[in-house]
Amino acid sequence: MLTKLHEEKVFKDPVHHSIYVQDLTVWKLINTPEFQRLRRIRQLGTSYLTFHGAEHSRFSHSLGVYEITRKVISQFERNGYGDWPQEEKLLSLCASLLHDVGHGPFSHSLEQIFGTDHEEWTCNVVLGDTEINRVLREVDPEFPNKVAAVIRKKYEKPIVVSLVSSQLDADRMDYLLRDAYFTGVNYGTFDLDRILRMLRPFQGKIVVKDSGMHAVEDYLMSRYQMYWQVYFHPVTRSSEILLRQIFRRASELLSSGYEFSFMLAPIRSLLSRSVTLEQYMKLDEAMVQTAFGQWSEERDELLSDLCRRFLNRQLYKYAPLTGEYREWLDDVRSQWRSIGLDPSYHMEVDTPEDSPYDVYKPGALPDGKEKPPILLLDKRDQLTEISVQSDIIRSIAGLHRGNYYIYYPEERLLPHAHLLSPETRARLSI
Repeated sequence: MLTKLHEEKVFKDPVHHSIYVQDLTVWKLINTPEFQRLRRIRQLGTSYLTFHGAEHSRFSHSLGVYEITRKVISQFERNGYGDWPQEEKLLSLCASLLHDVGHGPFSHSLEQIFGTDHEEWTCNVVLGDTEINRVLREVDPEFPNKVAAVIRKKYEKPIVVSLVSSQLDADRMDYLLRDAYFTGVNYGTFDLDRILRMLRPFQGKIVVKDSGMHAVEDYLMSRYQMYWQVYFHPVTRSSEILLRQIFRRASELLSSGYEFSFMLAPIRSLLSRSVTLEQYMKLDEAMVQTAFGQWSEERDELLSDLCRRFLNRQLYKYAPLTGEYREWLDDVRSQWRSIGLDPSYHMEVDTPEDSPYDVYKPGALPDGKEKPPILLLDKRDQLTEISVQSDIIRSIAGLHRGNYYIYYPEERLLPHAHLLSPETRARLSI
């Protein structure tokens, strides 16, 4: 049941101008410690080391996703679309607001390191002994379970899930606009208002009126450009490599019985993969970077060097890998050892294909791992998958393009350049 605030609350926002909170439950959720923690987690992980303006938080993004969802539902209600289940409004708003509450420090980078899943942590927050859970249970004892079902994409009404998680959802629309704004690029801009006006609830799905196809083309091209110009930027990948190596080295040291001069309990539990929900909620980027600052003075030279590099932005240089290079890489490892470098830490081959982002996929897999396609609704109430109608979308649908790079500490190589093979010097431009 919706309980209105006596007076609506308004957040000023650089992307949506204003974000309106009219419901008491939503306002209470925003003010929980678990949601406020998102202020201390950056939306784009280590991208601030590439784009200095990318300091925006998961908190602001989550508010933006809520606002887009609110606008979509308001449009459905104003136009009296009968296929929208009005009783699901509060559930949709709460799920959109809370969809990222389980993110840890540096977001997806942390997930790759420790094999965690922010959606499962989000459900743990929603269902566990938290203030968020208590607020949700004030609505109904089963309400937390419904929110978790939406986040897990298993709720009985797919139309609710698709608002929060689909190939044209409030999450993606907000992060494209927000990430473009804060990184200072133009690639992520598209006509949000036009898309929102063209959305329709139809036969248990959210579809797009066919006259809105070109606005969706623009949105998908923006996603394509943002992935290759921002999310897959090789400098950002270099910083993510250092982050992974820091945690890998710290985990190795901890398991070997090494005595750290500085260690916080939540980080120790994270490294040992035994972190509890209470500890996880204490983890934020301020805590992690405090640890890195202390570890930069650790006795272990490798860990201290990695931490100093990350904190001072002394990132690994990168070079593209072209042609046949696998035998050369084996030789490089031997060369690295001969000059005192550890190839498991001072060299890494990377491709953005392992990223959690994708552009657009026209079909959903039967196991439900892929999100349903974008459907166009014509005047005869017929549905067509969008890439059938659009040459532009068809050209990028399911597209995989992985550029391989080798990352290495250039300044450690230069004094020993004469010991490197001519091929190595040529490939690395040394």
